[in-house]
Amino acid sequence: MYPTLSHLIYDLFGIYIPLPIQTFGFWVAMAFLLASWTLTLELKRKEKLGIIKPTEKFELIGVKLSFSDLFFSLLWSFLIGFKLVEACFNYSDLVVNPQAFILSTRGHLSGGILFAIIFTFLKWNKNKKEQLESPKKIATQIHPYQLVGNITMIAAISGIIGAKIFHNLENFDLFLKDPVGQLISFSGLTFYGGLIGGAVGVLWYTKKYNLRPLIICDATAPSLMLAYGVGRIGCQMSGDGDWGIDNLSPKPEWMSFLPDWMWSYKFPHNVIREGVPMQDCGSEVWYPYCYELSNPVWPTAFYETVICTFFFLFLWRIRKKIKTSGVLFCIYLFLNGIERFMIEKVRINNEYDILNGITQAEIISFCLLVIGISGSYFLIKKSKEKLNC
Repeated sequence: MYPTLSHLIYDLFGIYIPLPIQTFGFWVAMAFLLASWTLTLELKRKEKLGIIKPTEKFELIGVKLSFSDLFFSLLWSFLIGFKLVEACFNYSDLVVNPQAFILSTRGHLSGGILFAIIFTFLKWNKNKKEQLESPKKIATQIHPYQLVGNITMIAAISGIIGAKIFHNLENFDLFLKDPVGQLISFSGLTFYGGLIGGAVGVLWYTKKYNLRPLIICDATAPSLMLAYGVGRIGCQMSGDGDWGIDNLSPKPEWMSFLPDWMWSYKFPHNVIREGVPMQDCGSEVWYPYCYELSNPVWPTAFYETVICTFFFLFLWRIRKKIKTSGVLFCIYLFLNGIERFMIEKVRINNEYDILNGITQAEIISFCLLVIGISGSYFLIKKSKEKLNC
């Protein structure tokens, strides 16, 4: 396993380059980037077909910077300098625990003040050159695909909040023991919490641009499936605890040509330091990630990556053939639900003490199955009724 990209580079090339980039976080970022790219392509296609249209926005230009603009410029540039200069002088601390470093109160006061003065002056000077004696309004067209950057940012923030809420509800005992640690940790993110939180945020934002919810849902369906599959690469490579139950069965003969870790794995050097101390941790660069599971387990994150990649290709292929708005998203919900419901059977997870033990993901994935099937039926039925009128 590779807790950070530095460990991956070391394992591949034998060179240790200290980088403050965790493997899990890197693949989450890649998931968002790829989702943004596919969403942009889909929104451009829908606009070309006339399904969605650009909106007109009036912008006031030549206006003098307000007090609030200057205040927030000072604030954000101070925070950037406060953290960045501190990171430069204490780079090793940043590498050891990036999120703890970033979310801590430590920083460089002089660096913050210097950044605030320089960047606020540059903004003020630029605004002074652009000021007009009589500010005027200009109309600009905003294409839906131009909103993807904001959509991605809103989905990331609201998704992380939702993922944290659902994770802590599922692991409330751990939250009570260390509430601050659980909240600021970048691990412990529940996908369905992220899906629900992200959906609420994105639908709220796109409503301002008159984009119908069902059309946006359809446009995001392939992207969501792709993002989930790519994100699971980070789970597998870092060993973040999203693995399966013990798998002590020998690898089947038909899988003999595949690596052993595709059947069962002990996740050595896992990022959460779960299991027993390794007898041979290797080079000191692996410290303190010198743990592995006592028994091999199912590599469920790897299976989810493979399955979701196929599901993404399927959704991408059929997206042009489905004409009823909302149906593609219902198919996504169905596929997502069936994939997660099945994988939960061999995946380690906390269970609620109902129905002989059931996980949060099983409850939500079953609901998604029902919504996917019933939603498709009612949307298609409603579309046919309109055509017959």
